[in-house]
Amino acid sequence: MSELAGYSPSFKRPAEIMRLRRKRARSEVGLGLGLGSGRSNSESSPGGGLSGVRRFSPGPLLGSESRAGGVKRRNPFANIENTYSSPRKRTTSECVSEAVPGRGNVEPEGENATLRILSRNPNRTKPEELDLFTARLLGAEALSKDITKVQEACSLPKDESLFEEDLSSEVQTAPSLIASPRVPSPALQELPSGCTEFPADWSLKTRLLFTSQLPFTWAEHLKAQEEAQGLSQHCRAAVSTLPHSIPEPRSSSELRCAFQQSLVYWQHPSLPWLQLFPRIGAERRLAGKCAPWAQDEALQQLLMSEWSVSFTSLYNLLRSRLCPYFYLCTYQFTVLFRAAGLAGSEGITALISPTTRGLREAMKMEGIEFTLPLLEERKRRNPGGSEPSPDGEQESEDGDGNPAQVNSDEDDEDDGGFSWLEEMGVQDKIKKPDTISIKLCKEHSEVRLDHKPESVVLVKGTNTFTLLNFLINCKSVVAVAGAQAGLPPTLLAPAAFRGATMQTLKARSSNVKMQVQTGYRDQFSLEITGPVMPHSLHNLTLLLKSAQQGAFSTGLYTHEPTAVFNTDPRTQGECTKESVLQDLGGCGLHPETLQKLVEPAVLGKSALRQLDMNEYKYSWKS
Repeated sequence: MSELAGYSPSFKRPAEIMRLRRKRARSEVGLGLGLGSGRSNSESSPGGGLSGVRRFSPGPLLGSESRAGGVKRRNPFANIENTYSSPRKRTTSECVSEAVPGRGNVEPEGENATLRILSRNPNRTKPEELDLFTARLLGAEALSKDITKVQEACSLPKDESLFEEDLSSEVQTAPSLIASPRVPSPALQELPSGCTEFPADWSLKTRLLFTSQLPFTWAEHLKAQEEAQGLSQHCRAAVSTLPHSIPEPRSSSELRCAFQQSLVYWQHPSLPWLQLFPRIGAERRLAGKCAPWAQDEALQQLLMSEWSVSFTSLYNLLRSRLCPYFYLCTYQFTVLFRAAGLAGSEGITALISPTTRGLREAMKMEGIEFTLPLLEERKRRNPGGSEPSPDGEQESEDGDGNPAQVNSDEDDEDDGGFSWLEEMGVQDKIKKPDTISIKLCKEHSEVRLDHKPESVVLVKGTNTFTLLNFLINCKSVVAVAGAQAGLPPTLLAPAAFRGATMQTLKARSSNVKMQVQTGYRDQFSLEITGPVMPHSLHNLTLLLKSAQQGAFSTGLYTHEPTAVFNTDPRTQGECTKESVLQDLGGCGLHPETLQKLVEPAVLGKSALRQLDMNEYKYSWKS
């Protein structure tokens, strides 16, 4: 500000200040000669300022009778941004003059505005007695009306707000700011649309949140007869066929019974005061709960004995194709057992996630053959990659014997790798790494996979029976300390098995007010909590498709360690879909749900996060 002419923050040069005041007094005397002389004086001034007006001054009042009699004192609190010549207002004027046709020059419009004002009020001063600054202010006032009209014509809805940017910035120009706020985000653009079905999701869900513009009153306060009939339909594996659309779902007893049927699942063990799912990371939730078995070994053995009977019964049902799948949840990992034909596989499969090197080594010692599907897929994509395999035995089986030869060569090198130190005679002066350190360096690639999605293990065929015996006798499936000490793993299944307890998912409906353009509207929601298995998710979507007239949204909360269960377990040999549907017809699942679970898994190591239906068409995001 100190660089501008006519401005001095202090009286360091009184002589210069007095000279400028005398110069202003002479220019004010010449102001009475007319508007032309005032314009010439302003052009000849060193700072290019306006005559009769000090720097940073709002200028003479427009309503004053005389313009030449005295000068308004400079406002000491004035800011350069408040003046007409500020960079912000000057840039705004230039942008508007480009946007509005015929607004290239402001001064002619200002003179026309002055004439219009004088024509309305003849008592005002004549045009030739007005200074240039007044003409510009009048022109800016007329121009602001045109700007308002343009903004009203191009205005967005009131609920769509744009951020105000500085027009004088050179980083972002005005055209880049004028963007449609209705353009969908990149995440929404990835949603597939126009599908009548959605892919099967084999991960466990902890919570489902359905939202719709229609109420969920049909899902609350079930009658005793409707609840009993829904449980009976589940035990008898009865199939409920609903119409395409239900006009009054609250009065539909068939819909309410089917809703109760879709909430049922079977669990072992079942302790009313303990929440036994999820088990991974549940120490804080179970801390302080009553656990009489924690210090009683006899009670722990009794619990494990009953659990072994239930686990064996469930596997026999799976092998007989009377149970489609089940989950085994420990405090460290989760296992998914699937019957032959599900997810496109030809035999019984088991997926374990997450795993550690110690667990894989223990399975290897028991003779269980397994693969790491995600790691193999990465190798197929990068055949020339140098990343070592986390399972050296698998390389020797899949390859032609070369990896095993490499390992033997490495062992020979470890034995005589420090012979050159003896030749130089410095073997005693240099500390050699011990064999344990060398082994840890070699096993770094295997330990690196622990507790990651890539550590998922796939067991097929008869090896699943060996895995059954391994899990029954493995002591690491039960915690030895902490809140889960002595507590057997949790078994979850869609069908009844020996020692199981019937449980139901918890449902709760509510409604909230959402703000829209015209005011507020009701948004209804239905929340489902508990271990939501794949068949429950598909059955609930079938019910909501009819009850909500094909329009709802779903938020899915996944138990993250189970997201990799969507890995494709298929091999070259595959069984036909028709034979699988015929063999699994007595497993108790809805025919449409079974047909969906038979299809190959396509989500990979991801899971469904958002599922929407609009006009009976699905779209989802994983």
